Amino acid sequence: MPFLKRCAAEFQKRDDKMKIVSIIPIKLNNERLPGKNTKLLDGIPLVHYIQKTLLLEPRIDERYIFCSSDEIKGNMLPGFTFLKRPKYLDEPASNFTQIFSEFMRQIPADIYIYAHATAPFIECATVRECLDRVLSGEFDSAFCATKIQDFLWQDGKPLNFDAENLPRSQDLVPIYRETSGVYVFRREVFLQYQRRIGSKPFAKEVTFREAVDINTSEDFTLAEIMLKSDIPNGG
Repeated sequence: MPFLKRCAAEFQKRDDKMKIVSIIPIKLNNERLPGKNTKLLDGIPLVHYIQKTLLLEPRIDERYIFCSSDEIKGNMLPGFTFLKRPKYLDEPASNFTQIFSEFMRQIPADIYIYAHATAPFIECATVRECLDRVLSGEFDSAFCATKIQDFLWQDGKPLNFDAENLPRSQDLVPIYRETSGVYVFRREVFLQYQRRIGSKPFAKEVTFREAVDINTSEDFTLAEIMLKSDIPNGG
């Protein structure tokens, strides 16, 4: 893409202060659960939850809602800026690379926090730790994940254990599953790999509650039950 070379040149000119920007991509015409991002969850628009979380992180310099429709403005909290994205990015075939390429073309930064409205229970402490890890220089990116430590099979074969010498379940090699809640990554990661997870990622293990990702009516019902049951983040 033509703008990538320009982005790389701009990056070389940055000062010592790392510019940190957050983006919440929003599509209002969702296929699986229409209107999910503004649907009321316990009387509060779903998109408000992640906005409130990001507002608690003071190191974020700019916060954006990236949406093709002005209608989302009615569900934006103070502290967020509306950035209109091209309508073609609402198509079902559109992917992260296309969406973020357009955002990054308009909004340069050193570190990006890519958060989803469909993850309402992400804690500020989780965002903070992911950001800390990337800022430390030890990792080039960070993402939320749940640990799976079970006997797993693939294509009729054990995936993470020796079937002839069964280990204890607690000794199994864990596998981590992305929850798609929050991603933190350096600008260079996208420039080099065209993705949000680099070659030295930090996997932030999150709780079952934080891992909730709302894409279907069943997911929404689960989130409602969790709120009514007041299931803590440690449970």
